[in-house]
Amino acid sequence: MTQRIGALSDSYMARDRPLGQARVLWEIGPDGCDVRLLRSRLDLDSGYLSRLLRTLEGDGLVEVEQSGDDGRVRTARLTARGLAERAVLDRRSDDLAASILEPLSERQRARLIAAMGEVERLLIASTVDVSIADPRHQDAQFCVQSYFDELAERFDGGFEHARSISAGVDELTPPTGLLLLATLHSEPVGCGALKFHDDAPAEVKRMWVSRDVRGLGLGRRLLTELEKHAAANGSAVLRLETNRNLTEAIALYRAAGYAEVPAFNDEPYAHHWFEKQLKS
Repeated sequence: MTQRIGALSDSYMARDRPLGQARVLWEIGPDGCDVRLLRSRLDLDSGYLSRLLRTLEGDGLVEVEQSGDDGRVRTARLTARGLAERAVLDRRSDDLAASILEPLSERQRARLIAAMGEVERLLIASTVDVSIADPRHQDAQFCVQSYFDELAERFDGGFEHARSISAGVDELTPPTGLLLLATLHSEPVGCGALKFHDDAPAEVKRMWVSRDVRGLGLGRRLLTELEKHAAANGSAVLRLETNRNLTEAIALYRAAGYAEVPAFNDEPYAHHWFEKQLKS
């Protein structure tokens, strides 16, 4: 397949440039792209990306300009020639996909498309990084605010976090707690947190996964990591509460071995309370 599309040569899709340059053209897109975001998306070394952009600029396909008053922020935009080249690559990509599918039966096509989709999901899942983060960091704050926004959207009557049981930055900072941040190509896509108590089970808080990466098993991965950290901190039991409208979360907790128990706190937004015995 790499031979068929020219990925290993200097003529990707029978054009006069290699795959790396073609991918940068595609990612810049018709609306342009911040160079830092472009580097993050492609997970490229800044020096290598700069060389790719200089080559594309030299070919008259790309222009890189400063954004506003901050000279550190640069935006890459496609020129008219760049837009035309991207359109050619897009068309040839579609033609190649059609030529691959054409000899196959409908059943074979469905199997191939499903298999490719599964491979793509698993590859994306494998590139997500999960690590302890400072809850004051802007990426952690982004995830927590996104969590609040979604609760306000999904809960009956909305959500005001000031009414909810607290889980502030001090409570989610070791040794009183911790926050796990999930990132994909350096972009925040999920979080989960713990509150520790000397005389009571640890609590799961702030579990959120971006809609863009749902279906990759990230929620289960975050929960599993939180359980490991809770056990390592000496907690024998992990507790959590949730709202009846968060049906996916309820299904996740039950599938992960959490048992529903009587209410153990007065969280005003909760309808279900769960706990799990942790392995030492």
